Amino acid sequence: MDWRRRVAERFREVNGEHPMTAADDAYVSGQFVTLDALCAAAGRDPDGVRRLMLDRRLPLPGYLRSDGAEMVPADLFALAERAGGVDALPGWFVSHWADPARGAEEWDAYLSGRYVCLRSVTPESIRRKDDLTAAIGAAPAEPDAGSATWLDRLHALVDELDALEPAFTGYDRLRFGGPTSRDTCVDGVRARYPRPVSAPTVR
Repeated sequence: MDWRRRVAERFREVNGEHPMTAADDAYVSGQFVTLDALCAAAGRDPDGVRRLMLDRRLPLPGYLRSDGAEMVPADLFALAERAGGVDALPGWFVSHWADPARGAEEWDAYLSGRYVCLRSVTPESIRRKDDLTAAIGAAPAEPDAGSATWLDRLHALVDELDALEPAFTGYDRLRFGGPTSRDTCVDGVRARYPRPVSAPTVR
């Protein structure tokens, strides 16, 4: 069985057919590791991990580089280790949401490999990202919108989201069908509501 080919087919079913440019390749090579290299370092069988991906027990790769390399986060196995093993991972993951249906939705999203919007994908970081993007989106409607206090509060939220999220790449905008959360909630907000320029200190 060609497990690598099957993972690539599943990846394209989830993400569609979009070209990876040289800039995309450079970005993902800097942010992710190849599945083969990670497995070699961890003493794992790559085809065994590919079977776990296809069985919906571990997430698919975040990207397929243009040379076909499966690009995965360096902490791919960390959540399963925290949970007590791959078999325990689904229940442990879903338990982080009070609503089991919402937890199941997030589990499906996690398995898709499309959580490339976070530097480290954990239930805690997923929930915090959701809280931050919701708060940033609601900020313009707050009663004190436009005030100095409001601006400080808004930029604190944006800065925290900035720390959670990587830069993304052009391929992401193709597969997600539009701007990323960094585009709208970090870069866009900073452009629309710039920080005030501090007056120089007089000596």
